[in-house]
Amino acid sequence: MALIAGLLTGILSGFGVGGGTLLLIYLTTWAGMDQHLAQGINLLYFLPAAATALPSHIKNGYVDKSVALPAILAGLAGTAGAAWLATSLDVDLLRRLFGGYLLVIGFRELLRKKQG
Repeated sequence: MALIAGLLTGILSGFGVGGGTLLLIYLTTWAGMDQHLAQGINLLYFLPAAATALPSHIKNGYVDKSVALPAILAGLAGTAGAAWLATSLDVDLLRRLFGGYLLVIGFRELLRKKQG
């Protein structure tokens, strides 16, 4: 099952649409993993997934470098603070926050109007 979950989330990661989020859901829901451990695996998973998908996106002109650098720098600062917070939170609270995040994003996508 882990191999299938990795393949499917890898495909989504290649598209750039959050395969790691789905991997986190698999690890916590079906594999029964602790939220903190699943998040660590998810972070490790992201490194090779991004490294294999990014060259294709750059080659096809899908990375705006003028936007990427400020976003990366701000993201690094946010990541440091959020990693500290996430590792200090109670696992049940962390799972609830993650579940709420998924609900908000899911409803937002369902209700979003077609662009173009």
